[in-house]
Amino acid sequence: MDLTMTLLADTHVPKRAKDLPDEVWAAVGASDVVVHAGDWTEAALLDELESRSRRLIACYGNNDGPELRRRLPEVARAELDGVRLAVVHETGQKQGREARMEALYPDVDVLVFGHSHIPWDTRTASGVRLLNPGSPTDRRRQPYCTYMTAVISAGHLEVTMHRLPLR
Repeated sequence: MDLTMTLLADTHVPKRAKDLPDEVWAAVGASDVVVHAGDWTEAALLDELESRSRRLIACYGNNDGPELRRRLPEVARAELDGVRLAVVHETGQKQGREARMEALYPDVDVLVFGHSHIPWDTRTASGVRLLNPGSPTDRRRQPYCTYMTAVISAGHLEVTMHRLPLR
């Protein structure tokens, strides 16, 4: 049976947006698992995602204060249908990211990260998939706000990037 996921990062609610876009909430409601790679900024969104998600795998980010850091780990880990997943906010500069993350996370198949607001989908030399869903609320210098959905089927991960309409 397929496992569906919504991947988010850098939501910055309510500082950058009052709420997540309706399209993102629809994806959350349709997913078996929601992954959030930090920078929530306030715990109210964590509370709402916990209540609206079947399962939430999440970490805190550099803009998250004491309450979020008390409730969430710096690195979250899970195994989903045979896929070993880690979630972390920061991975450093883009140059050399694949080699650094491969060295830091040799025991994972997929690493979801955030911080840059820049969508990212690459593989390390050993095949670790590095995913940054971008931000659904703060595009910074990107042309669009973004998030990802994914399907795990028989240990294989299929990822889709979603561009949100400009607001």
